[in-house]
Amino acid sequence: IGLATNTNDKKEVFRIVKPVRSRGTKEGGSKNVKRGKEGEMLLRVCPSSFFYLRPLHLFSSSANFRFCPSLRREFRLSPSRSSSSFRRMESFPASSSSPTQVTASAADSLAKDLQNQTLGGVDEGAKIKRKLEDFNWDHSFVKELPGDPRSDVISREVLHACYTKVSPSVQVDDPQLVAWSESVAELLDLDPKEFERPDFPLLLSGAKPLPGAMPYAQCYGGHQFGMWAGQLGDGRAITLGEVLNSKGERWELQLKGAGRTPYSRFADGLAVLRSSIREFLCSESMHFLGIPTTRALCLLTTGQDVTRDIGNSKEEPGAIVCRVSQSFLRFGSYQIHASRGKEDLEIVRKLADYAISHHFPHIESMDRSDSLSFKTGDEDDSVVDLTSNKYAAWVVEIAERTATLFARWQGVGFTHGVLNTDNMSILGQTIDYGPFGFLDAFDPSYTPNTTDLPGRRYCFSNQPDIGLWNIAQFAKTLSVAQLINQKEADYAMERYGDKFMDEYQAIMSKKLGLSKYNKEIISKLLNNMAVDKVDYTNFFRLLSNVKANPNTPEDELLKPLKAALLDIGKERKEAWIKWVRGYIQEVGGGEISDEERKARMDAVNPKYILRNYLCQSAIDAAEQGDFSEVNNLIRLMKRPYEDQPGMEKYARLPPAWAYRPGVCMLSCSS
Repeated sequence: IGLATNTNDKKEVFRIVKPVRSRGTKEGGSKNVKRGKEGEMLLRVCPSSFFYLRPLHLFSSSANFRFCPSLRREFRLSPSRSSSSFRRMESFPASSSSPTQVTASAADSLAKDLQNQTLGGVDEGAKIKRKLEDFNWDHSFVKELPGDPRSDVISREVLHACYTKVSPSVQVDDPQLVAWSESVAELLDLDPKEFERPDFPLLLSGAKPLPGAMPYAQCYGGHQFGMWAGQLGDGRAITLGEVLNSKGERWELQLKGAGRTPYSRFADGLAVLRSSIREFLCSESMHFLGIPTTRALCLLTTGQDVTRDIGNSKEEPGAIVCRVSQSFLRFGSYQIHASRGKEDLEIVRKLADYAISHHFPHIESMDRSDSLSFKTGDEDDSVVDLTSNKYAAWVVEIAERTATLFARWQGVGFTHGVLNTDNMSILGQTIDYGPFGFLDAFDPSYTPNTTDLPGRRYCFSNQPDIGLWNIAQFAKTLSVAQLINQKEADYAMERYGDKFMDEYQAIMSKKLGLSKYNKEIISKLLNNMAVDKVDYTNFFRLLSNVKANPNTPEDELLKPLKAALLDIGKERKEAWIKWVRGYIQEVGGGEISDEERKARMDAVNPKYILRNYLCQSAIDAAEQGDFSEVNNLIRLMKRPYEDQPGMEKYARLPPAWAYRPGVCMLSCSS
């Protein structure tokens, strides 16, 4: 992947081996790709330039680079399972073929034992419901990885450790539970009645120790806005531990805003209500949109004010979100140790082994009979065999998961806002909801982050390229630790590009109801939307109402789209009529009816998204003690693809006040 510098414009480029299709396929490549040395291409990754991976086709340079898909194995994202569940299976009584009689007392004892098992095959009709005290804690992260010998919260550099044991220190005054997710409770086997406990807010704020928990803050580093920032870590998040549910799935519970840690630097480790509401609502909204994400069990107010300076210092209500994920490991979790020299490189290996064992167990079961070998160049030795190096298979799967995630973001118009490497999950999940935003008026250069305004590094159209850049940093980390070689790192990069384009093209085809990808139709549509600032979500939802009738009179062509095509002049109207005619011709050649196509399109084009102004309305009310709008949005976002009669106001175009600073755009510290 070697980084090089173009002396003409001082922009970083990747030097990538010419992509070649796998054995049995033709060579790929593009005559329009800018060439470096013979057999190489120069792929720009500087966010201020026009990127080859940009899928929007809004600029001529965006279509010049084509990744050539190669044969690959698709890995399933399967829940982590505890080894203990399999050991317990060996202790089961014999089957009915055994003549042994079971006494009543033995049967009672067996029944009691079975209630405490964590088996994969649980009867769906008899779901386990646990109290908080009955959580099946595991704490593998703390037990298997090196920790900080100190447990104080003094800000300092934490060396040779993956975590620091630290207890929540947040001060509370009559904390209140204001929102919760029953679907997340089900993941944890948590009885919904537990939310009614008087001491639930104390336990889930950290003010009262949760029985069985072993709290810690994770150590990690990262690149922030393209620059190495050194040690970062959980500055206001404290992980309580890992809970194993009845299916053997591993779920980490983490309190965000629970107090200071050694990684807090000069901050207080606390969180305010507005940012906590945004995180809770968006993580659950993304889940129901079908996008991989961390989850949120509950949102609590602390009853204490927190001082924040967002232009002027003021007191704001404090809050805590209990986040849930199978793992909160990030790219930066590995980078920090690789950056500290040879002494800590073994920690990178231990962390990789830990992740593979608990979250990618299928990789360890691969063998050479799987035939996962791929060519990456013309040379005889340019073959990558993923079965011979589990770390190579691992980084390739992470690259593919990341590519799939970013393609889905582009599909729904989601902009993360802070794609630093410390905000990149190794599981391919959306993580750390800061100044995020969904597109309202379609603007490829939109960034919801005021800190990002000068260069718009993390703007909507740059996200796929930033994903590639971040994967490069992660691959470099594993290379430094000598876990993968150069060819394996190159192949992970290639797979990111292949997977992203495959996923993105499939998503956009489904959004338009096309039987196959049509670059011209999609390119012209996105150009028209950008010119006229058309609402991204509402347009695609309305597009399903267009009938595939080539005889539709010209004055009726735009009627189904009238609510989205506002204030367009004669020239722009003619451009849209031309596009709609081409679109009708394209979908009219299919064999499905208008009704069936509409049903398919509505199933992938949400009617409701968590627009920033909806969040702000809920925040404004909540800060006055009214949480009804927060709970309205929770219910609404559970069914984003359904019409939900009576809720149409939540699909309206944003009001004028929605475009003011602090609503459509926020800072990193918000």
